[in-house]
Amino acid sequence: MTILRNDAYATGVPILNASGCLDALSAPDVARSLDAFVTKTVTPFAREGNPPPRIAEVDGWMLNSIGLQNPGIDGWCADSLPLLRALEVPLWVSVGGFSASDYVIVCERLDQIEPVEAVELNLSCPNVDEAPESAAELVAAARRATAKPLFAKLSPSLPEIAEVARAVAAAGADGLSLVNTVRGLALDPQSLRPRLALGSGGASGPALRTLSLHCVHACARAVDLPIVGMGGVATGRDVLELVAVGASAVALGTVLFAEPMAPVRVRAELAAELATRGYASAAELRGAARESGSPAFASAG
Repeated sequence: MTILRNDAYATGVPILNASGCLDALSAPDVARSLDAFVTKTVTPFAREGNPPPRIAEVDGWMLNSIGLQNPGIDGWCADSLPLLRALEVPLWVSVGGFSASDYVIVCERLDQIEPVEAVELNLSCPNVDEAPESAAELVAAARRATAKPLFAKLSPSLPEIAEVARAVAAAGADGLSLVNTVRGLALDPQSLRPRLALGSGGASGPALRTLSLHCVHACARAVDLPIVGMGGVATGRDVLELVAVGASAVALGTVLFAEPMAPVRVRAELAAELATRGYASAAELRGAARESGSPAFASAG
């Protein structure tokens, strides 16, 4: 797959945004600083999302219960797509739904849209009801609906994520996005009531990074697919660690809310990390953590 060909990028690692963590139309310069822009999740029909409050910060985490608010595929194609096309940034579209037919509807529309380079199947949103079909069944349905590259976005809460990775690979996934948020809950210190209207929400931020490393490591050993690693990424060292466990690309999420131009800094830090270790490209270190006795990080401070 050429869209994640490591030698096409200066550091050997494409940098994307995590879906829902950047509005490219409000921050076009930030979108252009990425190697590809990933949209918010698009569903067959418009959704207002969950009631507020639906975002809260607590102890190194950010909680959200946005609930897949979006204009639906018709509204997105009419209003958002022309503006996104004008940015001239490689475009990935996140697709969600509540049944296999929902995924099929959106994927069939996207299959005819030239600027869309890949589809990320949101199979694990913690803020809405899940589709009754398994992840593999959803991937298989989407595969029949589009020839676009399909990346399956999985939850770190899966008890056997490597087995699910094998199943979605067999069903036709071209890559994995790891990981989505995990369920969390925060209480107001005075009222002791949940800070989000729905109670729990998806937790993201630095504390998610160890879960992301575990999941990428496990799935990279299980399947031979490109993996977009994400979850708590904030520095060049974080990117390098995800590559070391098997990621082919890395997405920035929560950090973009506090530091929109983080991709520029992270790339510079990654380049410095590589120079310190004597490597020209991070691609040379992909999977190093899976190699017994690997010296790749032995001299790291």
